[in-house]
Amino acid sequence: MATKINKTNAARLLDKAKISYELIPYKVDEDHLSAIHIGEQLGEDMSQVFKTLVLRGDKTGVFVCVIAGDKEVNLKEAAKVSKNKKAELIAMKELLPLTGYIRGGCSPIGMKKNFPIYFDTTCLKFDYIYISAGIRGIQIKIDPKELVNFVNGYTSNII
Repeated sequence: MATKINKTNAARLLDKAKISYELIPYKVDEDHLSAIHIGEQLGEDMSQVFKTLVLRGDKTGVFVCVIAGDKEVNLKEAAKVSKNKKAELIAMKELLPLTGYIRGGCSPIGMKKNFPIYFDTTCLKFDYIYISAGIRGIQIKIDPKELVNFVNGYTSNII
């Protein structure tokens, strides 16, 4: 018998919008919360396992970047596309109060506020990508075009 996966808020929002996706569980390792570790567990190409980063720009405030898990965000490019001169990652202690999510479980879907979301254009090369379902231990497998459209996101070169 298959284990029942409890729906996350992100999954319920996708259901409501009638967007198809799959919930994919993985084993959480508190010492290794990186997207690379998740990708290894899923046995997937790392360029399809995306991580959600929250940044703050000097002009526009908080915004979100979604990039492949084995890449680093280019802060100059992220600042430019978000109409800032400078941008930096927020402090870890700010993540939960700002987004409602914790490290290792931050999803671009269903944050407390509708922050601007920028996806690296590499996501569009794939039929599906993985993103956090909003809690540690579950990923959402989804069509990146539908995801970008659903969160009113933008695509740009940000790595």
